[in-house]
Amino acid sequence: MSTQELEQGNGPMPRQIPYIITNEACERFSFYGMRNILVPFLISTLLLFIPSEHRTSEAKHVFHTFVIGVYFFPLLGGWLSDRYFGKYNTVFWFSLIYCAGHACLALFENHLEGFYFGLFLIAFGSGGIKPLVVSFVGDQFDQTNKKKAKVVFDAFYWSINFGSFFASLLMPIFLRDYGPAVAFGIPGILMFVATLVFWAGRRKYVHVPPSEPSQESFSRVAKTALMSAAPGQSRPGLTVAMVGVVAALASLAMTPSWGFVIAACTALVLVMAFGGIGTSMQLERARGKHSDEAVDGVRAVLRIFIVFAMVTPFWSLFDQKASTWIVQANDMVHPTYEILGWSFSFVPAQMQALNPLLVMLLIPFNNIALFPLLRKLGIEPTPLRRMGTGIFVSALAWVVIGTLQVVMDGGTPVSMAWQVLPYALLTFGEVLVSATGLEFAYSQAPASMKGVIMALWYLAVTVGNLWVLILNAGVKNDAVSAYIKTTGFSVMAFQMYFFAAFAALVAGCFALYAMRYRMVDFYRKEAEPQACYGSTPEPQKA
Repeated sequence: MSTQELEQGNGPMPRQIPYIITNEACERFSFYGMRNILVPFLISTLLLFIPSEHRTSEAKHVFHTFVIGVYFFPLLGGWLSDRYFGKYNTVFWFSLIYCAGHACLALFENHLEGFYFGLFLIAFGSGGIKPLVVSFVGDQFDQTNKKKAKVVFDAFYWSINFGSFFASLLMPIFLRDYGPAVAFGIPGILMFVATLVFWAGRRKYVHVPPSEPSQESFSRVAKTALMSAAPGQSRPGLTVAMVGVVAALASLAMTPSWGFVIAACTALVLVMAFGGIGTSMQLERARGKHSDEAVDGVRAVLRIFIVFAMVTPFWSLFDQKASTWIVQANDMVHPTYEILGWSFSFVPAQMQALNPLLVMLLIPFNNIALFPLLRKLGIEPTPLRRMGTGIFVSALAWVVIGTLQVVMDGGTPVSMAWQVLPYALLTFGEVLVSATGLEFAYSQAPASMKGVIMALWYLAVTVGNLWVLILNAGVKNDAVSAYIKTTGFSVMAFQMYFFAAFAALVAGCFALYAMRYRMVDFYRKEAEPQACYGSTPEPQKA
């Protein structure tokens, strides 16, 4: 490898990458295998004690509450990794908790509390490792081979969908033909395999050590900025932050009527939003008390927060394919196909297999054909342009799915095959948003906060599912229900068009913000020896 190629970032691919990719494929099979049959299982088996007219709503509530947990616990995993244990140890131990959760699902198929405890363990374990595996991939690269990172991030996302495809295709059949113990047990076995593969590569990884407590950390710089009083000036930023705290307490006080999950998540969002705005207003007051590099790093993080916030509507659309779209498919005509004399029809939950299948096709198509074509036309598909376009395309998917619902509400039978079009649009949006977001989040994060920043990227999914819970709770309000009746739409169709309009509006705001965003590069500068933790006995180079 020539010096020029190393300087250009075209160095060799790290040899440890296959272990991480294989781990991710098996882990994603286990996660999506149980996730994609969760709503059908709840409706058909576990929630039979609930009146039928409320069963679907309760199943959706359980599902989105579970997803909120999955994408909330990355905050804990990222913090433990960055401050105490490092990425390898944190991933390994949380993976064991993850395995225990799968075991509970298989063992407690008819026991409500035991099954819900299993969901909690999976949310805890999966959430704990979620931000770390992605950033662990990034840690294996430096300036000498950073251009290979994009290839690996795409391969990483491709492996996620490889596992998801087979899980989505097979697990609904196992649930139907062999029962929940087998259907939930198989993903548990795959999670054990994922943990074993990850452990097997322990001596080959680059281990970036946890960050020591620093006076230049994000929280300390933000605290200094908020508490500093400039001569002759008030502290408007602190006032704004305190407004957020008061609003959060008010949200928690609404727990009896809103429920704990909605109240707690809303409180978290309020504290982060108002705290971030207040810090930004007074950030320059921290300069001099902290280094310019630390203050500029905090400003970069606050700018990333804005991007993450505007991605939340996409997740409110995307995650409903495993709840709202399955409910719609249950009421559609299920066509029978015949190939070589063999007749078969798809189970509604199997439609989700379209998503990972299309992802595996679209990622190479975009890289080989679409993006080079755009560049020839003078349009550079930057990460923010891709993400903004993806949010808008996802809104179009919901316009289509809403239109299908309107036709069904009018009494016209609709084939489940019509869902292929919205799945294609939603998946194209996902590739532009999610696959790009993984790369964007790592590259824009300061070195001391990569785990936490990745956790905040996943927290956007929590907020997206929070919007779903809030709207589902809102439509139960008598005044809201009365208004929906005046529109001429059913409740489901109204919700679908509402989410489409919500995402389209945010896509426009995203495009305006992207014009002002300045990209930075936080990849490691060179292949320096790294301190090793866990089972790795010697320092290694990337």
